[in-house]
Amino acid sequence: PPERFAPPPGVEARREAWYDGRDWAARTLETLTLEEKVGQMMMPFIFGDFAPRGSRAAARARAMVEDHKVGGVIVSVGSPTEVAAKLNWLQSLSSVPLLIGSDLEAGAGFRFDGIIHVPTNIPLGGATRFPALMAVGATGDPGFAYEMGRVTAREALAIGVHVPFAPVLDVNNNPENPVINVRSFGEDPERVATLGAAFVRGIQEQGAIATAKHFPGHGDTGVDSHIALPVIQVGRERMDAVELKPFRRAIGSDLGAIMTAHITVPELTGDRMPATLAPAVMTDLLRGEMGFDGLIITDAMDMAAVDRAFGRGEATVRAIEAGADVILMPPDLGAARSGLMAAVRSGRVSEERIDRSVLRILNAKARVGLHRWRQVDLGRVAEFVGVEPHTAVAQAVAERSITVLKDERDLLPLLGTRSARVYSVTYRRTNDIRAGRAFNAGLRQTYQRLGTAYVDQNSDADDYEAILARARGSALTILSLHVGVRTASGSVALPEPAMDFVKALARSSRPSIVVAFGNPYLLSEFPEVGTYLTAWSGVPVAERAAADAILGRIAVTGRTPTRIAGFDVGHGLQIPRKEASGN
Repeated sequence: PPERFAPPPGVEARREAWYDGRDWAARTLETLTLEEKVGQMMMPFIFGDFAPRGSRAAARARAMVEDHKVGGVIVSVGSPTEVAAKLNWLQSLSSVPLLIGSDLEAGAGFRFDGIIHVPTNIPLGGATRFPALMAVGATGDPGFAYEMGRVTAREALAIGVHVPFAPVLDVNNNPENPVINVRSFGEDPERVATLGAAFVRGIQEQGAIATAKHFPGHGDTGVDSHIALPVIQVGRERMDAVELKPFRRAIGSDLGAIMTAHITVPELTGDRMPATLAPAVMTDLLRGEMGFDGLIITDAMDMAAVDRAFGRGEATVRAIEAGADVILMPPDLGAARSGLMAAVRSGRVSEERIDRSVLRILNAKARVGLHRWRQVDLGRVAEFVGVEPHTAVAQAVAERSITVLKDERDLLPLLGTRSARVYSVTYRRTNDIRAGRAFNAGLRQTYQRLGTAYVDQNSDADDYEAILARARGSALTILSLHVGVRTASGSVALPEPAMDFVKALARSSRPSIVVAFGNPYLLSEFPEVGTYLTAWSGVPVAERAAADAILGRIAVTGRTPTRIAGFDVGHGLQIPRKEASGN
């Protein structure tokens, strides 16, 4: 009989589970009806937060499992223990154990992070949050990629997530890309391939399943596929050398799953069919030529790039015809299931085709040991999630990634006294109340009279003029830009008033420093800036690392993994750690 709780991540029992799991998968397939088989191929979305049993949210989640008989869910949002408790409950309702996925591109804290309790402004605990993958690219160290994957898997498995949807293997060679950007390791295919393969090993050696995305490559686009259908206009030779290279390397590392891209590649398909729905991409290229036999998971099917093009049931059928195994986040779960069952009953899709996908899904469940155990021990979540050895890895990645692109006045490291008038201005999105907190706290350890100001996309010219006036009376102004990828926003740019402010600040006679906590390509918009460094993302570990780098508490060793404003890949000023002093 199955054991009550899963063993700790990475232990031998997890690695051995796969050996007796294949028989279970084959036997289970034989017991399933067509309706149950189709359900196995569906992975709808649920929130991981607390939901009382009688609530509408709980009833909806229960219906997914008991009525629609889904094979798994993608979960997001909630504290680690909340998520684990909800997943344990869902597992108890399902006749076949559920395969749980989550977007954990920057660690388990990417989705199960500690939040800010708004009334008290107190940060709450959560899973380990890493900087974006481009920060790992800036370190150039496969060891960090491996450790990031390892930590991510350990925390995911402790919570009850078996399939982290990571790493991103898109080669970000388009600075205008509004959806990938710092989610990528960089623009050099070899670097992306090397770091990606290390990340995959880190995840899978702990007993989880890595998911490389977004096949066949979402890096060279200026369109967000959450909004519209991007077109990749490149030839096959270029695709082999750039876009496909990281995926080939990951497949060679026994990659367990691949997520598709809602993009169109006319060179591969001969038309403008989204890759997710194109047999030439999913079956001929990925399964046939590249020899991949793991799970093919669609990107979210509620994204406009596919949702607007076809009826919701039809998009599901076409994805399965193309070669997908798992339909992720169908916008209408009932329509997706009924559409696929109708296609089988009409003979359009054979039941043998369904069986091949369901067997892969069941084998994936066996690979993570779900035939032996399906629930996690809630009492042990805190032993593995957000613990100091894990957060130390995240902090080390952040510190090694800080990259100084230019420092024309040799301001770094700062040598000012504790009484110096330093002004810290933070640009952030309106609802990002955490932005700047850790950075300013780090600066305040040296500058006791630190002045602060916050602006956002709703700030106008008058707001910026008032800040500029105060900056002119300060010894130094540090401007932090929290501009990053945001789902379906379609932009990673600053609004015009903010751009004008940056340029005016750079023209001032007073020295200034600009820090990018997100989109690093913004430097190309204001070449007037004399000192510019990038921390690659605005998470607390990156903010602390940036403050320490500016103040000379740590050495600056990062090198950009992508071309930025005329600076080539590999550029980065190397600045030694400042010797301790009384200041």
